[in-house]
Amino acid sequence: IFGIRELNSTEINNYCLNNSSINTLPITDESINFTSNYELHIYTSSCYYLDESNNWKSDGLIVGSLTNHYETECLSTHLTTFASGFIVLPAPINWSYVFANADFMKNKTVYLTMIFTSIIYIILMIFARFKDKKDFEKLGVTPLADNNKSDHYYYQILVFTGQRTNAGTDSKVYFVLSGENDQTQIRLFSDPHRKIFQRGEGSSASWFLKYVIVRDLQTLDKFYFISQQWFAVEKDDGRIERTLPVASEAEKQDFSYVLSKKGYHSVSDGHLWFSIFSRPPSNRFTRVQRCTCCFVLFFTSMLINIMYYDLSNEADASSETHSGALSIGPFYIAPQQIGIGIMVELFTLIPSLLIVQFFRRIRPRQQVSRLREALYMMKPSRKTSSEDIPAIKKKKSSITFPWWCLFIAYGLSMIIIVISIFFIIVRGIEFGDVKTQQWLTSVLTGFFSSVIFTQPIKIICLAIFFICFCRNSKDDKETSEYINDDDEFNISSDEEYLHSLEYHSLFSSQSRKSINRLNENEIAFARNQRLKEIQMWALIREFLIYFIFATLVFLINYSNREQNSFFQVNHLRAYLLNQRQTTVDYTKINTIDEYWYWLENSFVSNIRAQQWYNGDIPQYLNGFLNDKSSRLIGWATIRQLRVKSESCSDQRVILICEDSYSFSNEETELFQPGWTNQTIEDEIYSSSVIKAFNYTTSDELDTYSYIGEFGTYRGGGYVYEFRGRLSDMKTNLSKLHQLDWIDEKTRAVFIQLTLYNPNVQLLIAVTLLAEFLPTGGVYTTARFEPINFYTFTSILQLVCTILYIFFIIYFIIIEIRLLFELRLKYFYQFWSIIQLGIIGCSLGSIGVYFWRFQETNRISQLFEQTNGYIYINLQLAVYVNDILTFLLGYCCFFSTIKCFQLLRFNQQISLFAETLKYCAKALISFSIMFAVVFMSFLCLFYLLFVSKLSSCSSLLQTAQMLFKMTLIKCNASEITGADAFLGPICFILFIFLVVFVCLSMFLSIINDSFRHAKENQKENQVMLSFMLKKFLRWTGLKKLNQSEIQEERDCRMRSQYFDPIENFPDRMDQLLEALNRIYIDQKIELSRLEKAGL
Repeated sequence: IFGIRELNSTEINNYCLNNSSINTLPITDESINFTSNYELHIYTSSCYYLDESNNWKSDGLIVGSLTNHYETECLSTHLTTFASGFIVLPAPINWSYVFANADFMKNKTVYLTMIFTSIIYIILMIFARFKDKKDFEKLGVTPLADNNKSDHYYYQILVFTGQRTNAGTDSKVYFVLSGENDQTQIRLFSDPHRKIFQRGEGSSASWFLKYVIVRDLQTLDKFYFISQQWFAVEKDDGRIERTLPVASEAEKQDFSYVLSKKGYHSVSDGHLWFSIFSRPPSNRFTRVQRCTCCFVLFFTSMLINIMYYDLSNEADASSETHSGALSIGPFYIAPQQIGIGIMVELFTLIPSLLIVQFFRRIRPRQQVSRLREALYMMKPSRKTSSEDIPAIKKKKSSITFPWWCLFIAYGLSMIIIVISIFFIIVRGIEFGDVKTQQWLTSVLTGFFSSVIFTQPIKIICLAIFFICFCRNSKDDKETSEYINDDDEFNISSDEEYLHSLEYHSLFSSQSRKSINRLNENEIAFARNQRLKEIQMWALIREFLIYFIFATLVFLINYSNREQNSFFQVNHLRAYLLNQRQTTVDYTKINTIDEYWYWLENSFVSNIRAQQWYNGDIPQYLNGFLNDKSSRLIGWATIRQLRVKSESCSDQRVILICEDSYSFSNEETELFQPGWTNQTIEDEIYSSSVIKAFNYTTSDELDTYSYIGEFGTYRGGGYVYEFRGRLSDMKTNLSKLHQLDWIDEKTRAVFIQLTLYNPNVQLLIAVTLLAEFLPTGGVYTTARFEPINFYTFTSILQLVCTILYIFFIIYFIIIEIRLLFELRLKYFYQFWSIIQLGIIGCSLGSIGVYFWRFQETNRISQLFEQTNGYIYINLQLAVYVNDILTFLLGYCCFFSTIKCFQLLRFNQQISLFAETLKYCAKALISFSIMFAVVFMSFLCLFYLLFVSKLSSCSSLLQTAQMLFKMTLIKCNASEITGADAFLGPICFILFIFLVVFVCLSMFLSIINDSFRHAKENQKENQVMLSFMLKKFLRWTGLKKLNQSEIQEERDCRMRSQYFDPIENFPDRMDQLLEALNRIYIDQKIELSRLEKAGL
């Protein structure tokens, strides 16, 4: 018979703390509520075999000693055939348990997950249907507006602009098609119903031409014209007219050209999830169908994953124990893992692949070719009805299905999705809400990693492989979707003709007037205006992006600062240090006796909740301090570090000395109470007192080195734990005092405790350090570190952090581009260093945050497992939190400094930046001179006043005092009082050389640089005025008058006119060259005539 119950606070004090004599706990029949979760796991193991009569027997089989929860070891005395299976089936469903526990509140995770994913599916279906209708509008052949209805020879032209940013255009695009015998006039790409080049990225005059395909509709020959260039005045070579020859076979096989086509087509059509948003418009596998296939794959993978979740965990455990696992080098794979992997892939991929292929192979209805429709539109005497136009014959292709199989495909998809959702909910009910959350986390992690990383990398690698080894110019799947008469020239059922019969009047009335082409001056003016527009929009975009980024930085930083931190620390400092009473003030301790007095009469009484002011017992305050608001996490500890006794350098008076603390002379031996090596038998001490004389390492205490005022101290030491009742702790402290636990060899005493205030959700790590100096005296310091582990207390903080990470990724991409463009010059730019500081501190803060998150989880698990009855040291968490604060602070600093770059068009900011830039070299030279002078005075003051002034007790404090003297913020009477003769001399000399001479030189350098920068200030107001004009025109607040219109025309033509005097030398050279050429030609002619005898 065994039992378990939870002890109350009184029983814990009586039987568990500082009392090892009572081992038997009382058994009571009273009902006691449990505040913690206890689990008891009982299992039995046995070995059986199946005999010839199909009966299970255990003769000659013994359970081995290596049996555990996951596997059983069987020892046999006879050879019997054993059998095993490779196919792993999921565990059966307990339907009675499922129907009994199907409540929504008990299984919120699985229900909400299915509801949320179904809503996402519906939203994506609506979006996909909307985009499909937009794609249908893009399809079709557009007859040019200036076609002649009497023409009988036709060409089809396909223009590919690619998928680059702003590759589309709103400009009018003209072309001339030339052949061996003739060429066309200047023709215009136009469509009154559709913008054939615009893709919705915004208005732009520039556009990118990837390649053009011209198809002879009589011979069905295709001619490729590869461009891969911009038609823009501001990009590449600035040309807006190009001549494209017919591409040869070698050009069509070029790696960069094929990769640009194959890569995009593979990602936009091969990646099922990405294709919902980037599906080629001509592909008959619609977005709605792709969306359905995606969710079939998603729900089936979730179903198979949840069915094999427990079995996969058991297989992982067996592979970790190496029992029955296959060894492949350093890796171990259990056979169950292989079987589960095969089953999961089969049950997941086969249904989804079948559904995808089913949708892809469904034929459309018998309809009229778009190309034939466009051709018949050129004949106004014919009617554009589907009865008059002959249908295009279908070519024989691979296995396809009739159009009505579309309903079957959707039906099968819905059946698979509904069945998957049902069994996911059923298995989720069996798991319970907590286990379902763990399963959901693993599923979503695997899903996003597969969609974002694994599948794109796989598709791109396969595309590169086929380009390198299986390249075929005739197999052009990317363009066949647009020009295949079998499929893509047929009009879908929900598509209407955009060009009606009345359109022929437009064709006949369209005049083939000449086109005014831009000359070089107009192109130069357009280039200048376009560059200004690009710079303007870049400035606006930069300002908006950085404004949002700076707002996110400030929100993240200041929202993580707890406003109650100061008040909590101020309260604990006054409470624990007892600054209210002068007799036991911690900050005024100077001797060992004063330290013991404060420890026994102030500190120990404050770390236990005592009676209220009216004498009531403090109920439900077990573990709280006496202030009744702060809970002690675990218990407090006092730890001392000691030094070894060494021989004095001068042994004529004293033989043994104790030096200052260092790692080399730290005492680490084990002692008996009283710092003796002899066993004490006549007096019995408690275990905590005996332990206080035994050295404990830093690994056992989970502590780290600590930097004090007079040294750096290790994390180990001799430790006493403040555990048990208050009377027991006072008794133990009295015994430690009597045994001289703190003596002349003690160099540092740490009191460390961790507090938690549930009212403000703050953890406070308290470290009270008393350094016992070898010169005598005690130097006390106290450090209170508030930590708030609850980072994301609102949705706003979480959203801001996610957006902040995306901004950092965006900045990294921008800076990498600049680095490749500028190379080493990148590191000579000031703003590049600032941007690198922002990126570096941001990435560091993200990494440190996850480090702190891991430490938080470790502390939380310790606290949850022990209900707070364990010593928890927050020293590492404090260090990590300090590093995070440091990085976030510098993020704010660099982000604020970068605001100057956004204001560079301001005249004063520009003048300030130019001044600093001009005086940089002079300031570096001055700094070297100033450092020499300052260091000389630093050595002088330190050596003269090190024993006379507290402000000169160290080099650092001496430097601080000298900087104050530089600003005339010092007390001269202290220096003159320290030395009546040398003090005034040193003071006057410092004021004359540093304050009068050096500072005057510094101001002179700044003034001279300011004057030079002001005289050579750049005109940065042009861009500002250009932006202001654009804004006023856009808002309609100002319209151009006649003078401004004339001025703009003059700007266009200004470059056509030249000063005659400037061109006179060139004209004279041309004239002399022409006269010389005429003279030579005449001499040649005369000599020829003479030879001819004429």
